[in-house]
Amino acid sequence: MVLRTLKRYLREIQAAQNELHQANEELELRVDQRTRELRSERDRSEQLLLNILPPEIAAQLKIDSRPIADRFDEVTILFADIVGFTNIASSVTPLELVERLNHIFSTFDRLTRHYELEKIKTIGDAYMVVGGLPTVRVDHAECIADAALAMQYEITRLNIDADNPVQIRIGINTGAVVAGVIGIHKFIYDLWGDAVNVASRMESSGSPGHIQVTESTYQHLKDKYLLEERGTIEVKGKGEMKTYWLLGKKTPSHNTFDSQAHDSQADRDSMGDRPSLLNGLDLDAVL
Repeated sequence: MVLRTLKRYLREIQAAQNELHQANEELELRVDQRTRELRSERDRSEQLLLNILPPEIAAQLKIDSRPIADRFDEVTILFADIVGFTNIASSVTPLELVERLNHIFSTFDRLTRHYELEKIKTIGDAYMVVGGLPTVRVDHAECIADAALAMQYEITRLNIDADNPVQIRIGINTGAVVAGVIGIHKFIYDLWGDAVNVASRMESSGSPGHIQVTESTYQHLKDKYLLEERGTIEVKGKGEMKTYWLLGKKTPSHNTFDSQAHDSQADRDSMGDRPSLLNGLDLDAVL
């Protein structure tokens, strides 16, 4: 009798242990699954942050909530504007408009990443990018120049099958800026300074299909790039300024840009001779 009772107790203890073990395994699985979900959510949040801010600035914000502001003595700023996009907007549906603009700016984003530049923002149908920050680099003007020439090429390529071809007007300037993060909600990493204003003026006072640069940028590019003096022009807020057209590069670049991988060989073949603006840029491999 005692033996049977003891065996029954042992079986009950064993069953309880089995249930406890099973419950423990289920809990570990749930914890593991939740951990993976939290890690995935954290990775998505960090990726969203990196889509807004440079990695160095994002890392700084995570450890210090104080305002971020840095002065850079010499960077090169580019503004690119799509000429006549307002007229195109009136002739297409909102979805077609957004898709067209997204296609163009996504291409510019890939160029920005390829040339290791920092996209600052888009303003309507204008695109702003800078070289030389937040990581200082001595070739900031050259990388911006290469990106500008590649932008011209890509617009020509994208126009092949477009019902409404577009042109871009690009302005470039080199100088000192202050860079920092502003805002609490929808904050951005932005630039301030006279150099930014002048770069914007170079774009607005330029010509469709051309790249206008200031004297300061010209001094950085004159040994390696083809530039043509435009002459002295009146620049709003600055008075008279001597400017130049950037036409191409004197020698082929080894830092080439590959366009979207889904573009066909037929697209590349249909380009024929490259525009004179691309002189010296090796862009044979097209996305």
